[in-house]
Amino acid sequence: MLARMTETPLYVVHVSSAEAVDAIAEARARGQVVFGETCPQYLLLDDSVYEKPDFEGAAYVMSPPIRPKGHQDRLWGALKSGIIQVVGTDHCPFRQKDQKSAGKNDFRKIPNGAAGIQDRLTLLYTYGVLENKIDIHQFVDLNCTRPAKLFGMYPRKGAVAVGADADLVLWDKNKTATISAKTHFHKCDRNIFEGFKTKGGPLKVIVNGRVQFDNGNLKVERGAGRYIRRNLGEHL
Repeated sequence: MLARMTETPLYVVHVSSAEAVDAIAEARARGQVVFGETCPQYLLLDDSVYEKPDFEGAAYVMSPPIRPKGHQDRLWGALKSGIIQVVGTDHCPFRQKDQKSAGKNDFRKIPNGAAGIQDRLTLLYTYGVLENKIDIHQFVDLNCTRPAKLFGMYPRKGAVAVGADADLVLWDKNKTATISAKTHFHKCDRNIFEGFKTKGGPLKVIVNGRVQFDNGNLKVERGAGRYIRRNLGEHL
């Protein structure tokens, strides 16, 4: 409503519920410039995770919270139909042992968030593309092209073209894995997708022409990032 009154484009982060999908759809139908972003945990988990014993439910404490069963199907449908345009992550890699545990006797002190950036593409490919909830073109658009356009970095980012940054992912569609805190690169001791089987994954990741990930070997260098001035962005 505020965006409509001020005639301002709106980007809604962490869409997690059917009601939020309906609100975005209604606004877009009225002609408002409104976009939505969801995250893998809202697509693949339900609120039963909060019933895990021994304080394990604290690993899933985030905002907004993970919703009951049923909302996930609506979110997948919104991705398929274009009501939601981006899939991001809630990457806050708090450790269970000495950070989440701060709320053991007072849930209000549980740090808010979870790690997710490493698993985003593999989860979307396995449980989205391979289960026919989105197609391969939507997979690329949701994760690469559309965010670059919305945030004013296209075509420098989000495109394979002359003049664009050489940011490329070489994808192995036959690669299989099981997500686990024992093997992930996140600097935390829990993975909210622990035990999820995946098919497909990055073989090599090239950033600005330099190989940063090579078949399981992470080669990221501290300080290699660069500030990128953004344009206004495209209202698609």
